[in-house]
Amino acid sequence: MQVDFFIHGYEQVHIGNFSFYITTSHVCLAIVFVVILAFAIVANRVIAHADYRKPPTGFLNVLELLIETLDNLVMSNMGPVLTPRFRNYIGSLFLLILTCNLSGLFGLRPPTADFGVTLPLALITFVMIQYQGFKWQKFGKIKGLFEPIFLFLPVNIISEFATPVSMSLRLFANILSGTMMTALIYGLLPKVATLVWPAALHVYLDVFSGALQAYVFTMLTMVFVSNAAGDEAQKVS
Repeated sequence: MQVDFFIHGYEQVHIGNFSFYITTSHVCLAIVFVVILAFAIVANRVIAHADYRKPPTGFLNVLELLIETLDNLVMSNMGPVLTPRFRNYIGSLFLLILTCNLSGLFGLRPPTADFGVTLPLALITFVMIQYQGFKWQKFGKIKGLFEPIFLFLPVNIISEFATPVSMSLRLFANILSGTMMTALIYGLLPKVATLVWPAALHVYLDVFSGALQAYVFTMLTMVFVSNAAGDEAQKVS
């Protein structure tokens, strides 16, 4: 079995004078959305029909563990004021990136190996950082661009715009490199050997590295947004 790590165009779509291709990333991302939607529907039904007079078991127990872990993680990084505002987004972001990263286990090309997927996610974080900074710090956000002295203004501006670039490239490069390494291994090994040996490779490149990159991206989002809000957000009761 040979894994293809290139992006392919399947169908060209025309909308007026604008045209674009339905690519591998679109197809794989659509499959990921369907999987997440199915998970959300099942989770909603399990929670809605749960009997809370009894201790949780099975899938409900897993859901409660995931939600409690998420709440504790967001609370420890964003504080009691920002946590209610961002825990749903942080949970959705982590689930999306993790599912995309793990999709390589099922023969799909991870959508996060496409810079066109990781950059919009990082830009959302960038917009949230700027919005929260101006919301809580007001003109202090602009004042911070001139610190420690006004000569640092160009450097501070570049630093602001470097955040989404570095976040998107980190996720994109790590997942793409894993995809390429897996494809090369499958292409170089005899087919008989690919049935056993690459399993260890998938454990690291898809499971461990995929989960780690999802955690890093969401952690950076929480830290950057929390830092942008500053101490002003924690003064609100």
